[in-house]
Amino acid sequence: MEYRQLGRTGLRVSLMALGCGGPSRLGLSTGRTTAQSAAIVHAALDAGVNVIDTATAYRTEPLVAAGLRGKPREQVVLSSKRSLRAEGGDRLLTGAELEAAVEASLRRLETDYVDIYHLHGVSPEQYPHAREELAPALQRLQTAGKVRFLGITETFERDTEHRVLRQALDDGLFDVIMVGFNMLNQTAREPILRVAGERGVGTMIMFAVRRAFSRPQRLRELLAELAERGEVDAALAAAPDPLAFLASAAGGVAAAGGVAAAGGVADAAYRYCSYQPGVSTVLSGTGNPDHLRANAASFARGPLAPAVTARIDRLFAGVTSVSGS
Repeated sequence: MEYRQLGRTGLRVSLMALGCGGPSRLGLSTGRTTAQSAAIVHAALDAGVNVIDTATAYRTEPLVAAGLRGKPREQVVLSSKRSLRAEGGDRLLTGAELEAAVEASLRRLETDYVDIYHLHGVSPEQYPHAREELAPALQRLQTAGKVRFLGITETFERDTEHRVLRQALDDGLFDVIMVGFNMLNQTAREPILRVAGERGVGTMIMFAVRRAFSRPQRLRELLAELAERGEVDAALAAAPDPLAFLASAAGGVAAAGGVAAAGGVADAAYRYCSYQPGVSTVLSGTGNPDHLRANAASFARGPLAPAVTARIDRLFAGVTSVSGS
């Protein structure tokens, strides 16, 4: 497993991070037991993963705690988060309510501190409240030793051009950002990933693999929509298997430099994201230990062949309106 520095935090993080949300939520969505979900955490640690990301909304904090019992706390980078809506959804959290939410997360995680605590899924309309009311609350928790570093995540499906993270990077309040980026939507590359790298802000990539890359029918639907809007070439949308070039490279080795070629769409998706400038770690979630190990193998294979990366860049350079879900 490759390890990188998470911006100015000084934390050394695995290139692959275990995401405990998404469709699976450590198997919670498919009826897995606590022991089975804990086994996912164990498999991740065995694969060299040292970043685990959860959230109040995922309801997986207790499952993470179960998976980490008996493990050295200092060897794991724990990330959690809370959305800005108060219970009932009719107003935004106060700073005091956020502090109480963090305390509750610590109890569920069975730890005295969390390494990164994010404001979760912040919309452009919510950002001023996040900056003025909630960031100071996180700073108070940081002073108390309960939160080590401040983070913020965007609503990528509705903010595909990263308005919130552009502002967050300008304000300089957050040590870590969680940003949507993938083969289909590459809009974060310059305004977010490059700038974060320049400013010492750690980056956690989400949406590396979503429905567009795991369900062929969904990809065809999205490409048809994008072709109508002029964001991709019509010939690409009409192709029966528009990403066949990724699967056809499975198991091969590029002629130049011995760089491993892609082994399918999900494999390519993770490796494409991993080697963008400014990327610290990439989230990958599952409820199946075998699937986790397969994903870890993709991260271990290194970058895609340059010609494959260039082709992906070219095919989807004009996409701005979708997240890949």
